[in-house]
Amino acid sequence: MTVVETLVEGVRLAGEMGWETWWALVLGFTIAGAVETFVSEERMSAVLGGSGWRELGLGTLFGAASSSCSFGAVATTKSLFKKGASPVAALAAFQFASTNLVIELGLVMWILLGWQFVAADYVAGLFLIGFLAAVFEYVVPDAWFEAARDHLRTTEGVRDPSCGMTVDPDADDVHSLDVDGRTEYFCSSSCKSAYLESQRQADATWRERLLTRDGWRLASKNALGEWGMLWTDIVAGFLIAGLIGAFVPRAWWTTLFGVGAEGTFAWVVASAVIGVVVGVVTFVCSVGNVPFAVILWSNGIAFGGVMSFIFADLIVPTIDDAYRRYYGLRMAAVLFVSIFVGAVVSGVAIHYLWSGLGLIPPSGDVGGTAPGGYTTYLNAVFTLVFLGQVYVGYASDADATATETPT
Repeated sequence: MTVVETLVEGVRLAGEMGWETWWALVLGFTIAGAVETFVSEERMSAVLGGSGWRELGLGTLFGAASSSCSFGAVATTKSLFKKGASPVAALAAFQFASTNLVIELGLVMWILLGWQFVAADYVAGLFLIGFLAAVFEYVVPDAWFEAARDHLRTTEGVRDPSCGMTVDPDADDVHSLDVDGRTEYFCSSSCKSAYLESQRQADATWRERLLTRDGWRLASKNALGEWGMLWTDIVAGFLIAGLIGAFVPRAWWTTLFGVGAEGTFAWVVASAVIGVVVGVVTFVCSVGNVPFAVILWSNGIAFGGVMSFIFADLIVPTIDDAYRRYYGLRMAAVLFVSIFVGAVVSGVAIHYLWSGLGLIPPSGDVGGTAPGGYTTYLNAVFTLVFLGQVYVGYASDADATATETPT
């Protein structure tokens, strides 16, 4: 094929993957928006101060429910840690679960890779959380975490109160709002709108929100906020996967994954290490990683290498730099090394566990178990859901205009 034909083929592959996963993304973000509406950050931080099994479990549960892009997850974790959440509950459990154990990731993985990968993601993810918790509790000195917390409190900049991301008040595209004599700054108009809606319901209990139209309007706006944070990463993930699938010959992948004889321990470990390295240098986001994981699996990487690749989303260069700015260079190094090693160990462990249980599908075999004909119907239904959320979001923006302060 010519370059143009190959490019068209890559875009076609990206479009096919996007079509197959559209309904799952809308469903996942809808659930995430609802959870964000009914479970506040303050409630989470209040119960995550300890380092026991209870806090570890709650941190994992809250993280899995608080779906976010990796950058948003790191920002929210930073806030929880600053407010007193323990390293085990925040940096180990919540941060990892909020990107790698979320429902939209599982749905997309199920559709593109199969249920075996979804189950492996949750089992290996829990193992990795346990690994990180053990490292933070028994290896890293408590004084290092206290120094990191002090560094955070003395250097933290202006934070978007809606999504938790750091914003520059002087940036041209920043959004602002006067609240009780102070100015709040937002990274996007959707975050600003969601904040306005949440303030209108500040005194309502979660039960009252659940049973009112205003509560579900806020849930719709929060779902749009999830799209606002993630849509560029998701589109980039599909395009990168499609273009690499079309342009890179299989022989190149065979050479890359040819360390050690296939099926040997050396091959599995090498695949896990390569998976993490590739995840670091080609990262878009946890959900956007799944299409590229399809390319890796289709071209000979070990099953465990796929999981290690997906788990590497929290140690890409931009996030490592965020760790450095938030917690200092020493803690950034601790997080990078711990997550790198944990991703490799978890990938190797789940490979042999799944192999022993006979759950590893044939090499290169992809695709979930949902009837293919249902995709069109599901996409039609959830497109209507998405359009309803957009309508509600813009309607809420119009209603809130009178109370907003121009940027």
